[in-house]
Amino acid sequence: MAGDMSDCLFSKSPLAEALRPRTLADVVGQPDVTTAMGARQGGSGSVVLWGPPGTGKTTLARILGEKAGQPFVTMSAVFDGVADLRRLFTVAEKDFQVGQQTLLFIDEIHRFNKAQQDALLPVLEKGMIRLVGATTENPSFSLNGALLSRIQVLVLHPLDTDALLEILSRAETQLGTKLPLDENARNALAVMADGDGRYLLNLAESLHEFALPAKPLLNPDELAVHLARRPLNYDRAGDEHYNLISALHKSLRASDCDAALYWLARMVQAGEDQRYILRRLTRFASEDIGMAAPEAVGKAIAAWHSFERLGAPEGDLALAELVIFLATAPKSNAAYLAWKAALKT
Repeated sequence: MAGDMSDCLFSKSPLAEALRPRTLADVVGQPDVTTAMGARQGGSGSVVLWGPPGTGKTTLARILGEKAGQPFVTMSAVFDGVADLRRLFTVAEKDFQVGQQTLLFIDEIHRFNKAQQDALLPVLEKGMIRLVGATTENPSFSLNGALLSRIQVLVLHPLDTDALLEILSRAETQLGTKLPLDENARNALAVMADGDGRYLLNLAESLHEFALPAKPLLNPDELAVHLARRPLNYDRAGDEHYNLISALHKSLRASDCDAALYWLARMVQAGEDQRYILRRLTRFASEDIGMAAPEAVGKAIAAWHSFERLGAPEGDLALAELVIFLATAPKSNAAYLAWKAALKT
């Protein structure tokens, strides 16, 4: 894993890709899942890996594919549809006739609609395809019952501080230098990552150019200032998109009004679709505030209507006012939990 500093500096691979584990033994922070996956290497069962961004879903799927000793195909539910599945099944059928099962990895499988999910059922039933899916959404809500009955769901959890610090140490080995952080700042960096190993490596990569011998070690306050000065890349279909909406949600749940407004401003200034933000805020009003302030959903719909009538930038104030209301409102997810429980009965 380690290389000299010049190799890393001129490598085109992002740090997160360079450090991607190649074996289950290299994966940190998911002992229950790696144990279950280890038992499946060479097996025939299908699984869906459910967890937040940066917890190792794609990595685990790749490891399973490399060790399976069978044809391995990767698809994305964002870009591929039923026609792509049918083309794959034609090839997989030929392999199956000579005793080869195909291992199919579908990233973001929750984005498949019912017709696309139903297309998987016959080949799973036949044993022609072994499915490994990855999702950030609860499979109980995003996958249909017929598909769920044919797979096992493995839950990945946000990485804890120890796992994140281990990843940080591996990053420093790969970079060939220690990052300019004192002990408290190292822990603060892990907290900033909020359980997301990929985001931690993005932060470490950002700090790497600051790692000069003449620079003193940063403390937590200096670390926060340094990272705030650096504009982060924003891709509305990429990881930073999910990092920022996650930060907004966490700020709202913590009733931190200033932080929530900050993350809202970051998203709007980066070009995020305000309608996407409004959808997430309306969902937050329903799930996280619920019966503690039933008027929250009405206020969310009113803000959405205001934005549709005014457009940007005038309508952005409606989002800001909604965020302030949601952050300061009492919170209760009792109705959400009761509804989930009712669906399981």
